[in-house]
Amino acid sequence: MDPLTPEDPDRIGPFRLVARLGAGGMGRVYLGRSDLGRTVAVKVVQQEYAADPEFRRRFAHEVAAARRVGGPWTAAVLDHDTGARVPWVATQYVAGPSLHDVVARESGPLPEESVHALAGGLARALVDVHAAGLVHRDLKPANVLVTVDGPRVIDFGIARALETLAEGPLTRTGAVVGSPGFMSPEQVRGQRLTPASDVFCLGSVLAYAATGRSPFGTADSGPHALLFRVAEEEPDLAGVPASLLTLVRDCLEKDPARRPTPEQIVARVGDALPRPWLPGRLLADLGRHAAELLDFAPPQAPAPAPAPVSPQVPPPRPEAPDPTVPAPLSASDPASASVSAHLAAQLAAAPTAPGVPPGPPAVPAPARPPFLGPVVRAVVSLVLAAMALLLTDPDVEAALGIAWTDSVRPHAVVITVLGALVAVPWPARGRPRPAPYLNAALAIALAVNVLMLVRHLQLPTA
Repeated sequence: MDPLTPEDPDRIGPFRLVARLGAGGMGRVYLGRSDLGRTVAVKVVQQEYAADPEFRRRFAHEVAAARRVGGPWTAAVLDHDTGARVPWVATQYVAGPSLHDVVARESGPLPEESVHALAGGLARALVDVHAAGLVHRDLKPANVLVTVDGPRVIDFGIARALETLAEGPLTRTGAVVGSPGFMSPEQVRGQRLTPASDVFCLGSVLAYAATGRSPFGTADSGPHALLFRVAEEEPDLAGVPASLLTLVRDCLEKDPARRPTPEQIVARVGDALPRPWLPGRLLADLGRHAAELLDFAPPQAPAPAPAPVSPQVPPPRPEAPDPTVPAPLSASDPASASVSAHLAAQLAAAPTAPGVPPGPPAVPAPARPPFLGPVVRAVVSLVLAAMALLLTDPDVEAALGIAWTDSVRPHAVVITVLGALVAVPWPARGRPRPAPYLNAALAIALAVNVLMLVRHLQLPTA
C-alpha cells in the first residue's frame, strides 16, 4: 500500500481514493472508500486499453457477468462505469495479502493441511465463477488473497477483455495475455477456453503453494521456453505432499477432458474448511496486516513555509486592530483522511518560524452523520404540527376535559408557521446535499404544517 501521488485522481465515481494498492496488466488498483464508509478496491483501466472500442465492449460484458458471481470465496463486484473516459470497476476489498506474497516473501510454502483447505476454497470459488458463465482465465497466486476465513479469488473474467488487445497490434510485439507459469496448454496454443482451463491453473497454484515454485519452472530461460514446457512437458511435482499428488497431477492433465471438474475436486478434498486453516505464525502476520491497514493514514502535504524576512529591513509594526471590526476567520481547514471507520488520522503539522515553539496540534471535530440534521428537522417539524393540532382539535379537548378558548388559535398558527420554517430545505454551504429520501421526509413535514396552517386559519371564531 502506497500513498497517492499528485498524478492520481482524488475520486473515481462515488469513491474517494485513499491509497495505491498496486498495478497490473489491466491498470492501477486503488484503495477507496464510499460516502457510507465502505472500503473497496477500485481498478482503473490503462489509457491505451480504454481507447480500443472492442476492449470496452468485452470489458463491459465481462464486468456485467462478474456482478452475478456470489459466494464467500470471491471478491464481489460492487460498482463500475465501463462507459467512462477511463473505465473502472470497484470490488469488495479483501484485507489480506496475496498467496504469492505469503509464499515468496513471508512464510514460504504452506503446510499440507493448509494446501488441502486452499484446494477446497479455490474449487468452490471456481464453481461460483463458472455458474455465472465466466472463465477466470488468469488464476494465479497473485489473484488469490489469503484471509483468516479462507482464500478469496479476485479478477475473475477480466482477462478476457485483454485478449482483444492480444488479437490486435500487440500480437506483433510478442505480447501474451496471462501469466506464463500459470497458463493452461489451451491458452498457450490460442485455443477456445473452457472451465477446464481454470482447473489446470488451479493445479499449478496448488503446486506452487505446496512447494514455493511453479511446476513448469521459471522464465529465466525465456517466456517462450516456459510456454513450451506448459504445453508439451510434464510438470515437476517434487515436494508436493503424497496426499495431494494425485489431485494436482489430475488437474495438470494436458487433455482438458481428463481433468476433474471443480465440483469433483470439492468432493475429493471435503466441503468443510478447517478452523484455523493456516499455521499460527501466519495467522499472527495476517492480524498484523489488518492492524497496519487500520493505522494507515495517507501523508498530507505540509503547509507552505512563511516567506523569509530580510535581516537588513525590520518588519513593519502591525497596526492596532480596530475593536469595532471583527477579525477575519482563517481560511485554512485541513481535512483528515483514514482507511478505517474507527480511527481518525493525525493532521499534518505546519512548520513554524525559527525560535517560535509550535502550538498544540489541532483536533478535528467529530464527523456528524450526513442524515442526522434532516431527520431531526423533520421530527421537530412534525412535533410542532401535532402540538398545534392539540390546541385546536375539539375531540382532543373533550378527551382531555379541557375547554380551550378562541384565544389559543393565534398560538396554534404561530406554532404551525415555526414547524413549516423548520422543515424548509434551506441550502447549507459547504455541506453535501441530503439524500433524496431525506428531502422527501422534509417535504412531507412541510406539507403537514402547511395543511395544519390552512386548517387553523379556517376555524370559526367564537
